[in-house]
Amino acid sequence: MTEQTFPELPIIGSPETEPPIPHPNRRLPRWLKRQVPKGNVNNLTSTLLEELGLETVCDNAKCPNRMECYSQKTATFMILGNVCTRSCSFCAVSRGRPEELESDEPERIAEAAERLGLKHVVITSVTRDDLSDGGGEHFYQCVKAVRERTDATVEVLTPDFIGNLAGLDRVIEAAPEVFNHNTETVPRLYRRVRGPQSDYRWTLDLLRRVKQKNPAIKTKSGLMLGLGETREELFDVFADLLDVGCDFLTLGQYLQPSTERFMPVDRYVPPEEFDELGRAAEAMGFKQVASGPFVRSSYHAREMAETE
Repeated sequence: MTEQTFPELPIIGSPETEPPIPHPNRRLPRWLKRQVPKGNVNNLTSTLLEELGLETVCDNAKCPNRMECYSQKTATFMILGNVCTRSCSFCAVSRGRPEELESDEPERIAEAAERLGLKHVVITSVTRDDLSDGGGEHFYQCVKAVRERTDATVEVLTPDFIGNLAGLDRVIEAAPEVFNHNTETVPRLYRRVRGPQSDYRWTLDLLRRVKQKNPAIKTKSGLMLGLGETREELFDVFADLLDVGCDFLTLGQYLQPSTERFMPVDRYVPPEEFDELGRAAEAMGFKQVASGPFVRSSYHAREMAETE
């Protein structure tokens, strides 16, 4: 890659920046306070999802954008149940022994997408290491069902499918317009944040494989900030993602879930620093970057997916 120059930013978590806020009960900075959206559309979306018995990552992961997205009649569907087989230290989704797959789930997701009038459908899942294909066939059926009932574009946000190329390839075969797999953090913090089963190099190999199998699919990845990473480490990850052909990048603030077993926040990153990091990432070559305290993997995903 051509060597790039970037704006001078403080090292995240360095003594020169504001002190760390290690506990979620401490007062949040002003930029992390949000107004509740007005109107009843939020309830309409929630009621529809409940009627169809669908899970969303919005609810299960306690996303701070839930009410905003629901009020705009959109949601990120979470398939394969609501119990994960991994124990990541940042995620609020329940973990334990998952239940059996629901064979009619693809049709219910397609019905929800149709009734909500979605133009871009985002489908994610818990990790299912207990399944022989990691859930790859179920992802395939969900994408197929949405396409049969709507003209929406489809984005998948998948687990890592470690050791299961057949499951991963089945999702690629579905040819979603966007294939998203989050990097989450920098290599130094990987095992601490994502757990012993995860591997940074495989995350990159997964994204590379998607492009090799189907170059038309746009690939996307995201990182959480505020875990103790440095600017230099972030730029190294940006370069690694570009090397495997990653098109889109999201950068957002890590917020510790309410219970004590989750990894604490090291630092709340100011909005202006997110802006600078976003500009630097775009200068490096990403086609589109979403960077801000409330940015999440599927936040305003349709707008990003429409980038040529």
